[in-house]
Amino acid sequence: MKRSSHSAFGALSAAIWLLAACSPPPQPPEPVRAVRTVVVAAGEAGGQHDYAAEVRARTESRLGFRVPGKVASRSVNLGDTVKPGQVLARLDPSDLRLALEAAQSALAAAQANYEFSAAELKRFRELKEQGFISGWELERRETANAAAKAQFEQAKVQASTQGNQARYANLVADAPGVITGVEAEPGAVVAAGSPVVRLAQDGPRDVVFSLPEDRVALLRAMVGKPAALKVQLWSDRQTWLPASVREVAASADPTTRTFLVKADVGRAAFKLGQTATVRIESPRVAGVVRLPLSAVVEREGGPAVWLLDTASMTVKTVPVRVAGADGNEVVIADGLSPGQRVVTAGTHVLTQGQKVRPYVEPKVTAATAELATR
Repeated sequence: MKRSSHSAFGALSAAIWLLAACSPPPQPPEPVRAVRTVVVAAGEAGGQHDYAAEVRARTESRLGFRVPGKVASRSVNLGDTVKPGQVLARLDPSDLRLALEAAQSALAAAQANYEFSAAELKRFRELKEQGFISGWELERRETANAAAKAQFEQAKVQASTQGNQARYANLVADAPGVITGVEAEPGAVVAAGSPVVRLAQDGPRDVVFSLPEDRVALLRAMVGKPAALKVQLWSDRQTWLPASVREVAASADPTTRTFLVKADVGRAAFKLGQTATVRIESPRVAGVVRLPLSAVVEREGGPAVWLLDTASMTVKTVPVRVAGADGNEVVIADGLSPGQRVVTAGTHVLTQGQKVRPYVEPKVTAATAELATR
């Protein structure tokens, strides 16, 4: 009995030792994170907003041949100035010329058949007056003559159409302007309507820029109002010119999620492709909260900020309503009160109820400064 009890005790001790060895180690305590904070204060939003823009032609056409074929030559290059009626490119006219000759031959045959039918009808009418043929025979000849006339008219139209097709082998500029794009080279086989060159027509100029969603309503309210915007070329930092909003895109770009805006600058002496700054004046709104972009995080599908409890030095998330952006800051419309302290740096490593400490700038010693300059 003693021997068996000693064995059981030994087995129990070994099992306890194995369980203790297999149990996970205790979790280390959550580190106290250093964070930057800012005190919430009511301020103003609005004022001036600048956007980078590009000068474009009011009308930019993609020109292509009206018939299919092989591009034989192209007489203009990127940046060339063209005049109305100038030939821009040519197709190989061999097939079109053969089709025109076939249409003209068919026209000649239809004309000869119609003239013969008309002369024959005249003779049969004389025979009818003399009583040599019946009225039914004359009607048959009149019907044949009408059919020959219709075939002749059809052949004339086909020959005229084929003549136009042959002339379409030349791509001609229909307005003065500048070539802003070349999309087909000699030797390429193009379909009817495929773009060959892009032509920016002379005339009014537009300044085109992209706008974030929160500014769209403001710009749409400015459509058609004279001098609603100001435009300044990057090459001339001294002069601001008035512009009016001509068009605001109905939907956002699928890639950038911004809205394209076209501002009319009339016939200002802007060159195509120049870069400009568009300035929008918006009314200033008082009593709003502005925070750095880094302070706003996404929690449960909506914007939120980390709020610091200074008594316990812990943080918690508070949902907020964002009214838009003002430069590099976010305008908070609701969710915060003046005097609260919000975390602005270190937000990506925080957890609910975590203890934190204020971030302190490290002191730069003379030795450290000397090493940094080497």
